[in-house]
Amino acid sequence: MWIILGLVAIVFMVLNIVIRNQHGWLGYISLAFTALTVCAFYQNAANFVAQEDFSALMDIVPTMSKILWVCTFISIVINSISLFKRK
Repeated sequence: MWIILGLVAIVFMVLNIVIRNQHGWLGYISLAFTALTVCAFYQNAANFVAQEDFSALMDIVPTMSKILWVCTFISIVINSISLFKRK
C-alpha cells in the first residue's frame, strides 16, 4: 500500500511543477500523500511486529527508513520549488 501512496505522491509532485497550480492544492495533496506513505510504511512494520516476523522487520526497516527520509525531504524541496516559481 505504501508503494502506491508513494507513487501517487510523486505524480502530484510532478503535476504541481508542470501545471503551476495557483492555489497550491497539488502541493498540499503531494505532501499529504507523502505523509500517508510514511504512515503506511510504519503500519506495515507494526504488522510485522504483531506477527513476530522479526527477520522481515530487520530486513526492511533499516533500508526503507532511510529511503523514506530522503523521499520526504525531496518531496518538500520539490514542492517548495513551485512556490518560488510563482514569485
